[in-house]
Amino acid sequence: MGVDVAYDNVTEIKQLVDEISPYTNLIVIGSQGITFDVAKLNEVCSYIYDRGIDFMIYMHPENTSERIEGQRQWLAEAKTRWGQSFLGLYAFDEPGGRQLDNDEYTALKDWSANNFTDAANQYISRMNTILQHVIKYNYGDDWPLMTSDYALYWFNYKAGYDVVFAEFGWNYSRQLNVALARGAANVQGRDWGVMITWTYTQPPYLGSGKELYDDLVLAYENGAKYILIFDTNENYTHTTLQPEHRDALKRFWQYAVDNPRPSASPTDRVAYVLPNGYAYGFRGPYDKIWGLWQADDFSFAISTEVGGLINKYQNRLDIIYDDGLEANNTYGYSQMIFWNGTSYIQ
Repeated sequence: MGVDVAYDNVTEIKQLVDEISPYTNLIVIGSQGITFDVAKLNEVCSYIYDRGIDFMIYMHPENTSERIEGQRQWLAEAKTRWGQSFLGLYAFDEPGGRQLDNDEYTALKDWSANNFTDAANQYISRMNTILQHVIKYNYGDDWPLMTSDYALYWFNYKAGYDVVFAEFGWNYSRQLNVALARGAANVQGRDWGVMITWTYTQPPYLGSGKELYDDLVLAYENGAKYILIFDTNENYTHTTLQPEHRDALKRFWQYAVDNPRPSASPTDRVAYVLPNGYAYGFRGPYDKIWGLWQADDFSFAISTEVGGLINKYQNRLDIIYDDGLEANNTYGYSQMIFWNGTSYIQ
């Protein structure tokens, strides 16, 4: 549990690490201004490492051979220098959400698809190519790959990510995003986490200390392996954590010490199974599918059913896809409820 320091300010990062090191154990170095500058990167990593905190770094290669070579050399020495404290690469950011919203930076630009499964296959293939040839070709194929996202978790795992952090932010349903991310991770045998991000687009950016504490506890009680707070202002220059936020971190750390989690087995959970390739955004009744298709009556019916299941099962609901599922295999769930009305009971 810790913080994604996404600003280019070595002094502030050191000050933050000094303060939160007694009650955190993970830092993401999320600023390109640091991860592209080997001298700064070594300085920050050494500071974090000396305080016994694990870390990962943001990696988004630039088209300059000098910078790529500097990063490649840094990673070549990382295992020897940092050992198991260096957890891997945070590769790109929000690939699924960007695709859904047709952002400027998407895996597939000006694309079309014949149907949902065709769109899924194109997205998975293109993202896998990006991860293989941009990240793994340049930096080696033995680094765990992580990203943060607010949609399409299932397809991010299929594209090659080892860990996806579901974003808690804005006014989006926390429990819905947990269900989507945890379900995808469980069926595909991966780890998942939560990234608590902005509530506002201007200062103070983050919600109140109480809201942050509640989100931390919610993520923990739902079984997240990683819990992070996205920390930067809109210019990526300074921290946004106020005393009330740091106090929430401290109180949550004590909560976790006092309340060890039971096994994260899905045996007491229920899975809702979506149609194969149905990448609906679930941010409301009018969200798009793959950024290509508008919502329709079927979308409304699916959203209504999912909402009802969350009300019924609360943190016991996972959401998965009818994508290569084995017949009569419940994947550990007590029950699987399919979008077409059929169900399996363990």
